[in-house]
Amino acid sequence: MIPTRRFGRTELAMPILTCGGMRYQHAWSDEDESQIPAANQANLEATIERAFGHGITHIETARGYGTSELQLGKILPRLPRHKLIVQTKISPEGTGADFLKTFDLSLKNLQLDHVELLSLHGINNHELLDQSLIPGGPLEAARMLQRDGRVKHIGFSTHAACDVIKRACATGEFDYVNLHWYWVNQSNDAAVAEAVQQDMGVFIISPNDKGGKLYEPPEKLSRLCAPLSPMAFNNLFCLQHPAIHTLSIGAARPSDFDAHVQSLQFLPQAAEYSSQILGRLHTEMESALGAEWLARWPEGVPSWEQCPAHVNVWEIVRLWNFAKALDMVEFGKMRYNLLGQAGHWFPGKNAGKFSDPEMRAALANSPFAEQILSILHEAHALFFDKPIERLSKS
Repeated sequence: MIPTRRFGRTELAMPILTCGGMRYQHAWSDEDESQIPAANQANLEATIERAFGHGITHIETARGYGTSELQLGKILPRLPRHKLIVQTKISPEGTGADFLKTFDLSLKNLQLDHVELLSLHGINNHELLDQSLIPGGPLEAARMLQRDGRVKHIGFSTHAACDVIKRACATGEFDYVNLHWYWVNQSNDAAVAEAVQQDMGVFIISPNDKGGKLYEPPEKLSRLCAPLSPMAFNNLFCLQHPAIHTLSIGAARPSDFDAHVQSLQFLPQAAEYSSQILGRLHTEMESALGAEWLARWPEGVPSWEQCPAHVNVWEIVRLWNFAKALDMVEFGKMRYNLLGQAGHWFPGKNAGKFSDPEMRAALANSPFAEQILSILHEAHALFFDKPIERLSKS
């Protein structure tokens, strides 16, 4: 059975793998129950049953995941309720009254009388955090639900920059956080540390997809991670961190859990495996990119808001690094072509249109200004295909 960890001050025994609910549903828009194909519903139910059989009792979904809640409502009431940890998420982009109305629909779809975890979904910038916290706003509405016993614990999910996440954690208002943190992106270290200070549960979003498209790894990355798969390595890398409580597995079918469950056999030796693999990866990246570049490239790189044409320079260079050193080109393409298409969920633009003199001026504090300018052009040629929309538009 899947081990559990104390999920911060919620005191919930959280399984270290979670069943994410955004890849097995029928549609990304709300549809009538009669429009859901029987085969799709059967697959979703089989996926939940496989998860539950492994001891994955945390089922995570959102109001923005189309028919996910509605379809889960056909199976969750058949499972032992006292063993389930159900989480749904609602956008804070509205009034407190809007939030309550949306929650009512979520609970109706799930066919439950309460959820253990409710997230304010997508606190992705300071403005959304401020909106969440205003009197009569979404957080106050969530507190009403908590007092009524319809919600046990309140958290937030985020794709924000670290300073936003750290500030949200530091308010002390939230019991847990859903965020991005894994080997290819440790930029949220300070936010994770703040969550520890607040005794919050820490849930890792999309470790396999946004964590490197690890379900389709390049041969070079696979070789460097041997004897583990890149997915297994990333699981161990994350789970050896004492602040990380669970990794979301966005399963589309029952078999999607298998490799992750199997990777847990190596968990007692996580530090040893991670150290060896991290050493090889670092050596390869240093050889390909140079030691000074690898250590210092983020210095003086402005935020996307401060860059000409709102080019997300930091993200583009990060993706270029992994593509050049580890052949992670397809991962780079997947992320690069979302730039400019995902609003506050993945802000900034790609490097298709900007002025070289203006960008050079914006990079005045970087020791690698000319190199970064060249990389932006190279990255656009390497990665640009066609714009990609987010799976979830919420």
